[in-house]
Amino acid sequence: MILDLATPKELPPPDRSVLSQLDWKDVAVMWNSNDLGALHDWLNERWSRLIRNSLLGTKDPEAEFLQGLAYATLALYFTQNQNQEGALLLIDDAQMALAKYSPRFLGVNVAPILGALQELRPMLVGLAPDDDCPLYPFVYPKFEYTS
Repeated sequence: MILDLATPKELPPPDRSVLSQLDWKDVAVMWNSNDLGALHDWLNERWSRLIRNSLLGTKDPEAEFLQGLAYATLALYFTQNQNQEGALLLIDDAQMALAKYSPRFLGVNVAPILGALQELRPMLVGLAPDDDCPLYPFVYPKFEYTS
C-alpha cells in the first residue's frame, strides 16, 4: 500500500464534548464495585477522544487528569492480580499526574485516591513481581465526586 501524501486529509477535531458528557456516577459504580478493568477502558476511551488531534495533546489538563485516574485504576487492578511490578510503576505515574489536581478537580475528590496510592506504594516495594496483593482484604476509598 502506497500512501498518498499529496492529497490533504481532513483530520477530525479534538472531541471536547467528552468533558460535558463525563458521568462520574458511572465511574463511581465501576470503582466502588472493583470493576477496575472496565473502568480503565472507560477512562482510556474518553482520554483518547479528548487528545485526538488536539494541539495540547496529553498536556491538556483534563486529559492528563483522566490519564492519571486510568493509571490509578490500573495500579489497583494490577496489585490484585499478581502484577506488583506493574502496580508499582503505575502508582508512581498516577501520583505524578494526580498530585497536580488535588484535592479536587472536575468535581472528583482526588485526595483520597492519592492517599490510598501513597499507603499502598511502600507495601509493594520489595515484593516479587507476581506476589499476591499485600493487603487482604484489599480495601481502598470509595470514589467521591460532586455533580
